[in-house]
Amino acid sequence: MASTVPMDPEKTAPFQLGEGHQACLMLHGFTGSPWDLRPLGEVLARNGYFVSAIQLPGHGTTPEAMASVSYADWKAAAERALLQIDGFRQVFIVGLSMGALLALIAAAAHPDRVAGLALIAPAMRLRGLGPKLARWGAPLGLLRWWPYVSKPSTDIQDPIQRQAAPLLPAFPSARLVDLWMLQDEAAQVADHDHVVSLKGGVCLARALTHSRRVHWVRIQQGFHIIPRDFGRQALADQVLSFFRGTGAEHAPQVPPGN
Repeated sequence: MASTVPMDPEKTAPFQLGEGHQACLMLHGFTGSPWDLRPLGEVLARNGYFVSAIQLPGHGTTPEAMASVSYADWKAAAERALLQIDGFRQVFIVGLSMGALLALIAAAAHPDRVAGLALIAPAMRLRGLGPKLARWGAPLGLLRWWPYVSKPSTDIQDPIQRQAAPLLPAFPSARLVDLWMLQDEAAQVADHDHVVSLKGGVCLARALTHSRRVHWVRIQQGFHIIPRDFGRQALADQVLSFFRGTGAEHAPQVPPGN
């Protein structure tokens, strides 16, 4: 059975910061929380952005809380949060991991409301044999024999940040199916207009052919939760630069072919 010990509610709670004529919605990743994104949110707030980071349904409390939600709830929450941000000159979305998929889907549904996206370590492909076997076995009903997946740590290289991280110790394996649904939908969205594999991010960047400006950056420091890791300052610099340049015409800067 999964643990029922709650995560620190002060760390995992949604937050709003800053004020200005521009706004940024922040969407965390699968089993994560707004805590993962707060350092980047604080930088954006100091630079004149109103920042709103939501907590996705079923996240931030216990593994059991995730058992009663689905990808449809996550999509609806992201879209609702986007529509609630009104009266700003420009609105951006920052999405981490699964949050990047939600950001892309929400922006595709409301392109007139979104000036730009920062898709951080987008979860288009997962590393490791386990996720691949799970996806293969799910249609055969094998996940019922593996109801919860343990999560012993979070993917942060910085030991201080890793020690401070609120950790959901497990999650329902059924929610992997929802993550795969989001991967498929995000891929379709990108095609018609990225813990994760680098190739997934590369493929997503190349697929965004209808975007006026695509800038692909590889952060060399840190692991998956980049806004909390050693590369957080480099990430913040890149996001600010990209947001400030949105509106001008730029040639796409995507990774070269293999």
